[in-house]
Amino acid sequence: MQFYLVLRYNCFMTEITRVDVLHLAQLSSLELTEGEIEKLRVDIGNILGYVQQLGQLDTSGIEPTYQVTGLENVWREDKIIDYGITREQLLQRAPESTANQVKVPKVL
Repeated sequence: MQFYLVLRYNCFMTEITRVDVLHLAQLSSLELTEGEIEKLRVDIGNILGYVQQLGQLDTSGIEPTYQVTGLENVWREDKIIDYGITREQLLQRAPESTANQVKVPKVL
């Protein structure tokens, strides 16, 4: 049997049913007690109600904030450093190589 999450809105509160919570628990692979189901139903309803309130705010004159810390990416040009050794010499020093590449053990 497949469940679909259906959220019902009214003007005062978002109503989340027990079935909605059980469906979310199934999607999240959670096992919930009866008390947890009711508590989550109320909490999720409150969260969605708050998000609904935020959606009603007028943000037309507010510039979006993408970065709040002031940090910036620091980019530098790639520079080739010639150590006086060729690819072939490096591959000869490797314990094993295949198709002009250093062969290493699998890491899983």
